[in-house]
Amino acid sequence: MNTNQQFSISIHILTLLAAMPEQLLTSEQIAASVNTNPVVIRRVMGHLRAHGLVESRPGASGGWKLSRAPEQIHLCSVYDAFSHTDLLGMHRHPNTNCPIGAKITPALEKVFGQAEKAMHETLSGFTVKDVLEEIQS
Repeated sequence: MNTNQQFSISIHILTLLAAMPEQLLTSEQIAASVNTNPVVIRRVMGHLRAHGLVESRPGASGGWKLSRAPEQIHLCSVYDAFSHTDLLGMHRHPNTNCPIGAKITPALEKVFGQAEKAMHETLSGFTVKDVLEEIQS
C-alpha cells in the first residue's frame, strides 16, 4: 500500500478512535469503518503504535485507543509515521548531455524541497480533533 493510502487510512482510524474515546476498538471494528481487511488495519496500527499515536490492550476485551488526546496528534506526525521516501520523486537518469537534463535535478530538488516543507507546515496546522470536528459539523 502506498504512503498516501496509509496516511488517509491512518487519519480515518485515528478519527474513529477519537470519536469513541471511552471504547477500545478491535481491528475488525476499525476495518468495518475503513471498509478493508483487519490484516491491513493491524499493519497500519503497528506503524501508529511504533510512533506513539495509539496503544493496544491484548485479549478478549482488548482493542485499540489513542495514546494521547486528539488535539495533540498533528497530521504531520501521522504522515511522518509512513513517509519513507520523498513526497515528490525525482526521475533518476536525466540525459546529462542535454542542457536541460544536466541541470534539471538540482532545479527540481529546490522546488520539491520547498513544496514538501509547505505540505509539512500545512499538516502541522491540523490535528485529529480538527478532522473529527469537520466530520461532526
